[in-house]
Amino acid sequence: MESQFSLSIITVLLLSSLALAAASRPRKSGAAPCDFPAIFNFGDSNSDTGGLSAAFGQAGPPSGETFFGHPAGRYSDGRLVIDFIAQGLGLPYLSAFLDSVGSNFSHGANFATAGSTIRPQNTTLRQGGFSPISLDVQFTQFSDFHRRSQFVRSQSGGVYEKLLPKDEYFSRALYTFDIGQNDLTAGYFSNMTTDQVREFIPEVIDQFKKIVKYINDQGGRYFWIHNTGPVGCLAYVMDRLPILAPQVDKAGCASPFNQVAQEFNRQLKMAVTQLRRDLPMAAITYVDVYSVKYSLISQARKHGFEESLRACCGHGGKYNYNRNVGCGGKKMVKGKEVLIAGSCKDPSKYINWDGVHYTEAGNKWVYDHIVDGSFSDPPLALHMACHRN
Repeated sequence: MESQFSLSIITVLLLSSLALAAASRPRKSGAAPCDFPAIFNFGDSNSDTGGLSAAFGQAGPPSGETFFGHPAGRYSDGRLVIDFIAQGLGLPYLSAFLDSVGSNFSHGANFATAGSTIRPQNTTLRQGGFSPISLDVQFTQFSDFHRRSQFVRSQSGGVYEKLLPKDEYFSRALYTFDIGQNDLTAGYFSNMTTDQVREFIPEVIDQFKKIVKYINDQGGRYFWIHNTGPVGCLAYVMDRLPILAPQVDKAGCASPFNQVAQEFNRQLKMAVTQLRRDLPMAAITYVDVYSVKYSLISQARKHGFEESLRACCGHGGKYNYNRNVGCGGKKMVKGKEVLIAGSCKDPSKYINWDGVHYTEAGNKWVYDHIVDGSFSDPPLALHMACHRN
């Protein structure tokens, strides 16, 4: 009798343990992890691994000092979120499509360039500070790369087979997007009111949807889409567009600009929902990086950072940011060039690198909090993003 009672207790405990384990598993736990052989990325400076540097000149030192030990095309002291995504999937860091020196595209390509927008701008890079390589241009580059890479690979063989992706990779790849922030700031920097910026958001979102559909038409099926971050917490916005004290929240961020970013994100999420209906064969993951970044900035010390808004690399002002003297900026002193906008002693204690972009430590923190799907819709981890909801 005692042995039967003990056996019953053990059985109950075992079943309880199994039930708890099952309840704690993420959704789609029964499905196999995805095998993404490549990544094709579209975006702006938040994910640019060398596009703008290749086209308009290298982002100079001290950029890259933390990880690469030298400038590496990134507007940061080290790696970006897209670098950690590639690493997390067991893939090499993405080469920029525009960079012809030392590039390897066998596992994807990066079409992002710093300053890019979804909606094409009517100004030059020098006039407005925004890249002419808008999202539609990035798609054109991708489409051309898709066609020509396969022609060259099949006709030439040899080294090209090692440097260019296989044809089947295009349908199995993960297509990542991080773009939209510059559309909002471009509006503000051209003296638009908040209402005027809000008014053109639907047009921007429509253009974004078109590009996703174009990629789907070319065989792309798996999409990982970041929303835009809290632009009102970035020094280059707050310094250029000073606002009244009541409009600054407890984190020190500019509420009006963040509210516009949230409206953009609301419409982007609705667009993703519509895209799922229009593209039933696609798996589309919407990632709320806004919430992750705002949590990091508003609770910086809790998360191990000493500075939330001040730039690590800059020159003067409340935020250690001066739009006329960027990170790495120099000036002539007694006939010699002197560095006046160097980096801080310990970038790992700063969230912001140069008043616009994040440090490697900040990017790593963001990646660590989105990779498991906690801020995704549907709530799927990165390695499960090939599964439809």
